[in-house]
Amino acid sequence: MPARSRDFVLPDQHGRHAVVTGANSGIGFETARRLAQSGAEVVLAVRDAARGAEAVRRIRAAHPGAAASVETLDLSVLESVAAFARLLLDRDRPLDLLVNNAGIMAVPTRHTTADGFELQFGTNHLGHFALTGRLLPLLRRGDAPRVVTVSSIAHRTGRIDFDDLQSERSYRPLGAYGRSKLANLLFARELQRRSDRNGWGLLSTAAHPGSTLTNLQSTGPNLGTDRQGRGLGGLLMALPGMSQQPDRGALPTLYAATSPDATAGGYYGPDGVFGLTGGPAPAGSRRTADDEQVAARLWEVSEQLTHVRYDRLSAAT
Repeated sequence: MPARSRDFVLPDQHGRHAVVTGANSGIGFETARRLAQSGAEVVLAVRDAARGAEAVRRIRAAHPGAAASVETLDLSVLESVAAFARLLLDRDRPLDLLVNNAGIMAVPTRHTTADGFELQFGTNHLGHFALTGRLLPLLRRGDAPRVVTVSSIAHRTGRIDFDDLQSERSYRPLGAYGRSKLANLLFARELQRRSDRNGWGLLSTAAHPGSTLTNLQSTGPNLGTDRQGRGLGGLLMALPGMSQQPDRGALPTLYAATSPDATAGGYYGPDGVFGLTGGPAPAGSRRTADDEQVAARLWEVSEQLTHVRYDRLSAAT
């Protein structure tokens, strides 16, 4: 059983090379900050370069000498994913850790990515699916490489409808979000199965932050509107005892990313009531998240949609 948050100390991360998506704020920032504090060389992969640069400045101010840098990555644009991967591949540095953290939540009306995907499914799942595949050659050369994919309690509300993955027939903001987060968890577990079969040498884990107050609860719900608020979910989370701050919300991700006790295909979240707050512990998931047939089909569809073939990329090591 993992140690509770008050006892959990990150193992030394010196010599490890990490990428954290969506690292300019919230859980992503706290994950990047703690990894850098523990000695890792961390690339903050963010959509807004200016906000990313400010995040790096804050990390270095708090931890002088921290090895943190920023690069631009827009997970809603497959060409941006490819360009980011090419940049890292050109540097030819083995990659020890990839944290698939960035996401968007509960967009009030259906929006699409630059490639025509429903925005939440396209960003949260397909963007990270493509990124992981393109970085696979570097991960395979890493020292005990790990991939952590951040899911959510909301995955329990998701449904993988292969006849309407892009929510073209029916769109519900939280339903689409739940689908993308269920897809994240299915991907994390299928990545482990494929790594085991193909000898990629990865440890693939997943995590969720419970109920953590970040800008995720406002960015998505406010997209395309004139309002500036947190939405219903954010208002409920603001109630006393219903949420925690990002430094604690990042603990399950950090545990999945660094603990020697994290298991292949493991899923971690807060250990408090309903998994809302607390220290890192194994988390429960809905039965569909363990459905190997659904996971395999989602993988095949994701390869078709993104044009990222893991078997071909793994051979490029």
